[in-house]
Amino acid sequence: MSSWSATRYKTRNWPSYNTALKQRGSLSIWFDPEMSWHALPTGKRGRQPEFSDAAIQICLTMKVLFGMPLRQTTGFVESLLRLAGLDWKVPDFSTLCRRQKTLNVAIPYRGGSGPLHLLIDATGIKAEGEGEWSARKHGGSKKRLWRKLHLGMDEETLEIRAVGVTTSNIGDAPMLPDLLDQIPPDQEIATVTADGAYDTRRCHNVIAARGAAAVIPPRKNAQLWKPTTVGAIARNEAVRACKYLGRALWRKLTGYHRRSRAETKMNCVKLLGQGLMARDFDRQVAELQVRIAVLNRYTALGIPITEPVG
Repeated sequence: MSSWSATRYKTRNWPSYNTALKQRGSLSIWFDPEMSWHALPTGKRGRQPEFSDAAIQICLTMKVLFGMPLRQTTGFVESLLRLAGLDWKVPDFSTLCRRQKTLNVAIPYRGGSGPLHLLIDATGIKAEGEGEWSARKHGGSKKRLWRKLHLGMDEETLEIRAVGVTTSNIGDAPMLPDLLDQIPPDQEIATVTADGAYDTRRCHNVIAARGAAAVIPPRKNAQLWKPTTVGAIARNEAVRACKYLGRALWRKLTGYHRRSRAETKMNCVKLLGQGLMARDFDRQVAELQVRIAVLNRYTALGIPITEPVG
């Protein structure tokens, strides 16, 4: 009997993908002379905002891309506008700090050609505190804090369609309904793929309510649920399949391996910084959302197209 060997893949669009990778380093993709830099009147009493949300988001995007403090970000954007021949005024560091707390970050996406195959995953990102080496050597006088990032990614386009940020004491499963709510109701969802942490009644029920199939491995020694809901019936079928076919074959038949793409996207998020520079929760949420917007912009430039070899 021959031993099993992993499937080999080859990238078929290296010329276009190489061009897309080069464009990721171009600063021209972030500035549009036709954009609304100054805010429109709100019609409310009091001082009107001078800069639009798009202007604030661009400045914060430069901050995230290059890991700069707010004052350096202001100088950097000023120089870019000067080189582009634009006489726009740049918000100062205090304005950026204040607006970041309430910023409505626009996360662009293109959308796929058919029903959405959503990949769900979550990871922790360090918010503040001393590093591991300092904690080992000196005992870590300051408590290290973490924020949990929950993502829903489109398998076809590799774009992030849903994002949630919570404290570290919030589990993965409770955030799934919120992630699905971020998908427009008229968007058809074919499958929702997640790990065993989402094997709960509520998760299966909300997935079934959207007319999607749940690709979630049952927990070990999982028992059948009472078939009172559509989600419970679908989950019972997965339990029976894992029992009679084996978990390895079930994963292959359902395409559960696709979830690894979400884990890869999590690594991309951390490449923009292993920790968060913001100190309060609302600004940390905006910082992570800006990272997601950057990654979706990168993805829109081009992604590799791979096919199995042989």
